Amino acid sequence: MTKRRLVHRLLFHVFLLLAASSGHFLHAATKLPLEKGDRITLVGAGMGSRMVHYGHFETELHLRFPNKELTIRNLCDEGNTPGFRPHPGREQNGQYAFPGAKELISSKLQATTGPRGHFETPDQWLTRLKCDVVLAFFGFNSSFDGPRELGRFKKELDAFLKHTAAQKYNGKSAPRIALISPTAIQPMKGVTNGSLQNANLILYVEAMREVAKKNGILFVDAYSPSAKWYGDGQAHTVDGALLNDLGYRKLARLLADAIFGQGKPVAKLRPAVHKAVMEKNYYWLNDYKVPNGVHVYGRRYNPFGPKNYPFELKKTREYTEIRDRAIRAILKGEKFDVAEEDAKTSQLPEVQTNYLPRNRNSKNGLLEYTPGKKAKDQITVADGYKIELFADESRFPDLANPVQMAFDNKGRLWVSTMASYPHYRIGDPLPRDKLIIFEDTDNDGKADKQTNFADDLHIPIGFEISHDGVYVSQSGSLVRLRDTNGDDRYDEKEVMLSGFDDHDTHHAISAFCADPSGAFIMGEGVFLHSNVESVFGPQRGSNGGFFRYSPQRKTIIRYSQFSIPNPWGVAFDDYGQDIFLHTSGTSLSWMLPGMVKARYGANLKAPNLLTSNKVRPTSGVEFVSSRHFPEEVQGDVLINNNIGFLGIKQHKMIDQDPGFTTEYRHDLLVSQDFNFRPTDLEFAPDGSLYVVDWQNALIGHMQHSARDPNRDHSHGRIYRVTYPSRPLVKPAKIDGASIAELLENLKLPEYRTRYRTRRELRGRNANEVVQATQAWLKNLPKDADERLQLEALWVSWGANRIDLELMGKLLKSEDHRIRSGAARVLRFNLKKTPRRRAWLMAAANDPHGRVRLEAITAASYMGKRVGLEVLAAAEAKGIDKTLRQSFDFAKGVLENAPIPREADVHKVAPPKHLSKKDADLFVKGAEVYNREGHCVTCHQANGKGLPDSGFPPLNGTHWATGDPDLLIKLTLKGLMGPIEVKGKTYPGQVPMTPFEHLLKDDEIAAVLTYVRNSFGNKASPIQSNDVSQVREAVKAHLGLYQPVDLLKQHPR
Repeated sequence: MTKRRLVHRLLFHVFLLLAASSGHFLHAATKLPLEKGDRITLVGAGMGSRMVHYGHFETELHLRFPNKELTIRNLCDEGNTPGFRPHPGREQNGQYAFPGAKELISSKLQATTGPRGHFETPDQWLTRLKCDVVLAFFGFNSSFDGPRELGRFKKELDAFLKHTAAQKYNGKSAPRIALISPTAIQPMKGVTNGSLQNANLILYVEAMREVAKKNGILFVDAYSPSAKWYGDGQAHTVDGALLNDLGYRKLARLLADAIFGQGKPVAKLRPAVHKAVMEKNYYWLNDYKVPNGVHVYGRRYNPFGPKNYPFELKKTREYTEIRDRAIRAILKGEKFDVAEEDAKTSQLPEVQTNYLPRNRNSKNGLLEYTPGKKAKDQITVADGYKIELFADESRFPDLANPVQMAFDNKGRLWVSTMASYPHYRIGDPLPRDKLIIFEDTDNDGKADKQTNFADDLHIPIGFEISHDGVYVSQSGSLVRLRDTNGDDRYDEKEVMLSGFDDHDTHHAISAFCADPSGAFIMGEGVFLHSNVESVFGPQRGSNGGFFRYSPQRKTIIRYSQFSIPNPWGVAFDDYGQDIFLHTSGTSLSWMLPGMVKARYGANLKAPNLLTSNKVRPTSGVEFVSSRHFPEEVQGDVLINNNIGFLGIKQHKMIDQDPGFTTEYRHDLLVSQDFNFRPTDLEFAPDGSLYVVDWQNALIGHMQHSARDPNRDHSHGRIYRVTYPSRPLVKPAKIDGASIAELLENLKLPEYRTRYRTRRELRGRNANEVVQATQAWLKNLPKDADERLQLEALWVSWGANRIDLELMGKLLKSEDHRIRSGAARVLRFNLKKTPRRRAWLMAAANDPHGRVRLEAITAASYMGKRVGLEVLAAAEAKGIDKTLRQSFDFAKGVLENAPIPREADVHKVAPPKHLSKKDADLFVKGAEVYNREGHCVTCHQANGKGLPDSGFPPLNGTHWATGDPDLLIKLTLKGLMGPIEVKGKTYPGQVPMTPFEHLLKDDEIAAVLTYVRNSFGNKASPIQSNDVSQVREAVKAHLGLYQPVDLLKQHPR
């Protein structure tokens, strides 16, 4: 069925529903009564959740009812439905809102995603808040399931309302409930006309009205009034669905009228009350949505969390309640000293450091920081290269813990800093993380000018300069900052998207990098459960992967979903193929195999391109593309590493069918400054390479308390690498260049110059750019590199005016790299391509596997019939090992096959020599071994370790298969120092993590049984009581064991 026919059918059903309801689109006349001291709680999805960023509804209620002394809390979160409440800090059965909800929610959401922790359930939170009034915001996410799921949604909503109405959260009476519908979709040019979404929304709004009436619940239709708002021609949303400030101002009045009735707001108090509400919301969010929750109530709560987080939460709640009192004081015209009240709150306990000097734990740096100029001299570069200090904290004190960088179109360096990492602590000054612009005005290779574009951020772990502003990661949101008056400081802030998870702040959306169209890729790590709402529906991701956001089309998608711990760095080659790093896995991976349409709870395995010199943890990747660097290294890939090996590895990229492999070339640089922590690198307009150094003595997040006093919050450096025997590149004119000049830049060899040029073109008039590009194409010499035509196709893509004729031509290129690049453009422009089926079928029959893989991933976004036809064609042509996983996954998407259970995906077959009891222990041990940050991180899935990084193997060594007590001891207490394993001596500079406080006895017994009977090993199992006995015997031992001491106690 075509989209147009589907819309017509939906509208016909809507007409019938409207006729049946006799046009009663206004909310019911009944209002909810308010009593003095009422506690109002918002539950539901994104429309309610985003209210905390604006505060208008709460402000309106306080102004209308100043004598009611209301307490208002917001429990909404993006992605929620009446029965589904995903959260990484609750166990699997805590993902559902009430008993029996799992069976009522969409089958697509019933997957196992491995959440863990003791975060409270929705009912527990409502009880904690002693809720009197529940305002429920649902229907938006469910509406994207369409008419077929309407009956199921009614049952889910009915069960939620019945469950909620049966509770006594305040301890004495059932809550007063109002059910609020979604607002309408506002047509937005270049994004959506909203017809299909609105047709579905109307069906679901009517279903909500019906279920509310059946349960005697007040229903508020926000859809119909909002559709009328849009008639004034003003933007009420940021993407057609998500309300902006104007939209929320209107919604505030609508909801206040509909739910509680007319009041007489005290207009003159509005600014003061609104400011107080926003301040209260800030502290409330640091309770209910506290960043870094994995340490507060998640799987990494132990061993450090109990020593500080219960006290921080208590103090946070005290701060929040003080702001409630401040609001009431404003309404009464009374004086209230917030700072004085804050000073009376609970004192936080002092957190003790567990820092050990390098001779006892070489992961740690030095507490005495080496000055930047001296630290530069401790860095050795490869022959022919030179390193200089561009900027450091001594000259620029704001350069504290820099994490990402990018050059703008004027050639200036932008750097994000996050001195507040790992996250804000209650009672401290509010975070002042920054986005800094550095300039070298005298061209001496050193920064001499600083401008703070933003200085009120919190953990800006990723950012991208776009044609329409600067996009920055901010906790659970993606915000756009704009400078409207040209002073290089932002003065306009818009929350573009929210619902990103920051359960672990260094796993949150980060390391932004734009694709050739200008859409940028954002990495996200394991544990996280992001549920991001947009005009095209919710995008959900779990346990590692990437999002892609297009500023032009206001479109967010789950770009790829891998089983990876923490991706940190994305880079595109000259033909649009992207690679990425994921830190703990020591892997450089190819993105394309994971770009199949994502399914919630299902993750693919990431292929590893590295063949040697594997080190971990990696952070930051860049292709060499600079005439200033030697010709023979062009196209090489550079990889940062920040524990053990402190420097940059350089590998040669080798093109294969279907993907790539690598060959180690050399270490570009190695630092003996033990606090050197490179996190990003990028080629500058002059062809030199810039490297960001986060600078920190403590690097581990499992090994140290998040509040360890020795975590650094004040150091940071930026280095510049050159190759003096070759001239620097003359920077191309980008800012202020004509369209013709910009198109000529696309002929330059430097990828980053073309990257910034395409960005500039996206900010120009789209029609003029497309016309000029077509003329430029015609004037290219016949023998010009065909890649220039691909550049032209990318320009039309970025202008949202795709050149279909050119795409069709390039899909027939003799160069597989060009064909695959064009196929990627086709994949993101399927709806705009009339010949999509024919072109995808041709790609599926391509002789090169990379082009076929592009067709496979694109097919997963097609309708079932055509998608399966494309897959069948690709299979007939040939599906090798690399393509197989993507092919099977795409087929599962199209056939709506059940998501494999986690236990089935990671099914482990125990060796036959183990008893049933020990076999169960082995299976459990496999799960522990493969947890992120545990054994697999260093010793790898095959047990062979990473010898180049100093991590020895576990297979065939007496350390694993010998005396069980020796193995238990080193597992409990950790290990450091020279060690011989299988005839090879390891310096032991990188210590083994002690698991004494991280794992229970049964978990240690299980994982050691697994190690002793995997990788070709065969040894006796270890039981929980064995671990208990050893734990008791060594409890007085302080610090890590030395191998030599253990061998004295347990000789071979």
